[in-house]
Amino acid sequence: MLQTKLTSLSALALALFCATEGAAQQTYLLRISSENTPSHVQTRALAQFAERVEAASNGRIDAEFYHSAKLFRDRNVVSALVAGKIEMAVPGTWQLDRFVPDMGVYMLPLFYGRTVEEHHRVRDGELGAEIGRRIERDLGVHVPGRWLDLGHAHLYFTEHQVSEHQDLNGLRIRVPGGFANEARIGAFGAQPTVIPWPDLPQALRDSRVDGMLTTHETVRSARLWETGVAYAFEDMEYFAQYVPLISGRFWDGLPDDLKAVIDGAWDEVVDQERQDAMAAQNQARETLTAQGIKISTPSIEELTHWRLIARQGEDAIVRQLGIDPQLVTEAENELDQ
Repeated sequence: MLQTKLTSLSALALALFCATEGAAQQTYLLRISSENTPSHVQTRALAQFAERVEAASNGRIDAEFYHSAKLFRDRNVVSALVAGKIEMAVPGTWQLDRFVPDMGVYMLPLFYGRTVEEHHRVRDGELGAEIGRRIERDLGVHVPGRWLDLGHAHLYFTEHQVSEHQDLNGLRIRVPGGFANEARIGAFGAQPTVIPWPDLPQALRDSRVDGMLTTHETVRSARLWETGVAYAFEDMEYFAQYVPLISGRFWDGLPDDLKAVIDGAWDEVVDQERQDAMAAQNQARETLTAQGIKISTPSIEELTHWRLIARQGEDAIVRQLGIDPQLVTEAENELDQ
């Protein structure tokens, strides 16, 4: 009888050991999707992140990184994430306000003409943490930390040299979409026009628009001086970032030590990516100048004056986008500090 009990206990101990050993050796697949090309600063940061995750997890996390929209375009990536077709995506902020309306707070005139330092202070602070919690709640995801930078968006023109805000009056400016973009451009007397990106070069050649809203790096990579872009108005329309999203289903299935690995690996790549993004925009600016594009930069005083003008219609934007007014108040308070 005693031998039978000992045998049973030994079998149970062996089973528990095997179960524990099996759990320790379980491998988790982390598929990461981006639509940017290999040379893009975001792509390089995500590749480094994937390498760090695999190394720090001792191979327990198999991080597969797919760039160049090999899996999904960013406009479709949130749906893919929720459906479990991928485990991680890092879409631009402009892709998320249709899912999480409060994301639109950063597109408000309140943030027009703000410096990189001001944007980071607010987005990395309590307001950013609260919006991160709302993203997690509304999308059922985990946000592992601070967001990656793309940089400031400005205005670019073909035939009209814009050196002050009054020069914008009556000009037709292509925007990628978004009510906040349209309202802000409209507040300066210009006519916002939504045109799909693939159709933009021909629209510029045909003079269907006078200018466009984008970044230095985008103008450089698309060589838009070849389609007539000759002038830039460097007014810091808004500050674009990429938001890391991890599937809640994947996240909830991870042991705590691997969750710490992912959050830690993410934090390690953010600062370098932000430096690289700023360097890329500065280098792109030099390229634009070398290609003969004339750049006008309004003063801080001018930007502040026109921000106040644009903010006169801000309440309507907040209502239209469904932004929580309390977030606007919190943003104002943080910017005033």
